[in-house]
Amino acid sequence: MFAGVTSIALELLFVAFLTVGALVYFALAWQVAHRDVAAAEASLTTRSFGLPEAFLAVALILFFLMNISVSYRHTTVQLSSRDLFANLLLTLFIVLFVAAFLKLRRVDVEALAGLSRTSLKRALSMGVVLILAATPLILLAEAVTQNFFGGGSGRQEIVDLFNTSRTLQQRALIIVLAVVVAPIAEEFIFRFFIYGVVRRYSGTVFGLLFNAALFAAAHNHLPSALPLFVLGACFTLAYEWSGSILVSMSMHALFNSVQLVLLAFPNLYQQ
Repeated sequence: MFAGVTSIALELLFVAFLTVGALVYFALAWQVAHRDVAAAEASLTTRSFGLPEAFLAVALILFFLMNISVSYRHTTVQLSSRDLFANLLLTLFIVLFVAAFLKLRRVDVEALAGLSRTSLKRALSMGVVLILAATPLILLAEAVTQNFFGGGSGRQEIVDLFNTSRTLQQRALIIVLAVVVAPIAEEFIFRFFIYGVVRRYSGTVFGLLFNAALFAAAHNHLPSALPLFVLGACFTLAYEWSGSILVSMSMHALFNSVQLVLLAFPNLYQQ
């Protein structure tokens, strides 16, 4: 009897949590939609992305799509520490190359990315609130995946590598990648650059949807595609609303940190 009451209470709590999260992101979307004209006028005073950046963005998108295609063809490939280190070097190379390219083009990265628009402390506090609001939306996407495709989103290869790693060095590399490198690099590449270019030429709505889909596909794990799409959309909307890439970076770092905590305590993860 008490188990049934507890289950109903938890379901009602989740519905309330889901409603709050949906309202939060609906409010963000509403504010973004009603300030597009003003934002477009204001952006005229700041040098934005041009055709050279568009060509570079297309090249990056094609590179990611090619990598996605190759990864899905080799589903039996297992990650190793060497793969993680190679991925780290490649990611850093892409970030540095894009940053250098924008520097040569005299694009004001600090202004476009909103690095000085908010403090790191404020960005972190906003990141906490927004990732909490996004959590029930991600869980709902997880539930939809489980109901329609069975088995839930499963575990990504990096999760298996973390669980099976026996050396502190390997786990430290995974933690650095997940909590530091991935939030900074992925938000810079996907949200700031690729989304910024696509939004510049195709509008906010298409840019958000395309960016979230590319972000989900780039993780090379089909069962997690829908939750990752929702996560990427929340990151993009938070960046668009706040005007600072620091907010989505904070959200990304917090989300990955929670995932690592859950991996460190498997009983909590199963619950």
